[in-house]
Amino acid sequence: MEIKWLEDFVALAEASSFSRAAELRNVTQSAFSRRIKQLETWLGATLISRATMPAELTAAGRNFLPVAQETIRTFHTIRETLHPGTETRLVRIAALHTLTLTFFPEWLRRLEAVAGPFGTAFIPDRGGIEANVEAMVMDEADLFLTYAHPEVPFHLDHDRFEYLIIGTDRLIPVAAPQVRISGALHPGAGILDRAVSGDLVVPCLSYGPSSFFGVALGQLLAKRPSFGRRTVHENTISAGLKTVAVTGSGLCWLPESLVADELADGRLVIASASRNWLMDLEIRLYRHAANRVKPVETMWDAAAQIRACLTP
Repeated sequence: MEIKWLEDFVALAEASSFSRAAELRNVTQSAFSRRIKQLETWLGATLISRATMPAELTAAGRNFLPVAQETIRTFHTIRETLHPGTETRLVRIAALHTLTLTFFPEWLRRLEAVAGPFGTAFIPDRGGIEANVEAMVMDEADLFLTYAHPEVPFHLDHDRFEYLIIGTDRLIPVAAPQVRISGALHPGAGILDRAVSGDLVVPCLSYGPSSFFGVALGQLLAKRPSFGRRTVHENTISAGLKTVAVTGSGLCWLPESLVADELADGRLVIASASRNWLMDLEIRLYRHAANRVKPVETMWDAAAQIRACLTP
């Protein structure tokens, strides 16, 4: 028997849907169904009535649910108790790459001013929101630091994942002072507005369709006036796009915090005079509600305290 089978069963009991529960557990529905069946085989009892929509627990399933919930809590508690150096272990953080460069260092300094020093470690970026959330589900990360926007939905069970809004940022259109278009140089300031008016086709630097900024930007462009554009470079990492943008290769939307220095010294300029092309972003910290490891609790409480001080 595997602990993830119990976590799958609890997720299914909460969601009452195989497809929804599989989504929450970040696995395919076929793999999820197979794991539920493996649990039932191991127990020798049918836990889910598959003849009803939505899915319902059988009598055996209702009896087993509190046992599964308590077993999950007990195993996590025992593991942390037996883990050498539990009190001083590193807090493992999954994070969008940009936030590790711009937001995290100063935020950590403020946390430590409140609660003392923390040991932290970034796990490798999984390349997408769902993959980073899975890292928490699979206990490979304690926290997830991410941008958020209403146009980029997070399909999370709020009973199992909680979050704090710990900061804000903006996605803004920028370009180099001079942008190369068909061998000629064009002023980067206001280049987006000139493209909207139909004066030119502007080269664009893209995030691709699957990253957070790629999804957010796709929603923004769908709701704004169309303009002539062609993608000349793609990178899911904002810092990589910024490096290309300063060479004059094209228009790019970048987090304001990431380009503050470049805007100040003139290496980048604002590409539109309209605020309609900006996207206001939240910076959120997520955790799995079952994670009650002391260093994580301490960091979470410090983050909540800082947030409370910043909230008007």
